[in-house]
Amino acid sequence: MDKITHAKTPLQITKKLFKKVNSDTGKELKKLSETDLEIGDLVTVRIELKVDRNMEFIHMKDMRAAAFEPVNVLSKYKWQDGLGYYESTKDAATHFFFDRLPKGVYVFEYDVRVNNKGDFNNGITTIQSMYAPEFTSHSKGVRVSIK
Repeated sequence: MDKITHAKTPLQITKKLFKKVNSDTGKELKKLSETDLEIGDLVTVRIELKVDRNMEFIHMKDMRAAAFEPVNVLSKYKWQDGLGYYESTKDAATHFFFDRLPKGVYVFEYDVRVNNKGDFNNGITTIQSMYAPEFTSHSKGVRVSIK
């Protein structure tokens, strides 16, 4: 999965992982390339979505590594930046369901906690229209190493 490259479609999606650390000015996000992960660390998953047209009935699935446990396990409807969506956390992935997805750029973030050490594949994020499956895209694969 970490060998998958970024897809070029009307839906552009990128996934980034950050380590959340405490600093003198409050919580700070550090890129994983700049820091090491250890058991118990808090990781923020950031998904950036660019949509070039108005769309309806979209499903986005964000897979996560076996070393990560989600902090928020309750499924619920959320409202963010004028966009309403349903977020559902499952065993291996977090799902996002959109009734309407207007043209624009959206950023989704959620936290996971590191619970195992080793070298893991974090998977990809996929997005697809439920009624027009030709509108689909995915992020590139990410590899995570935990000391």
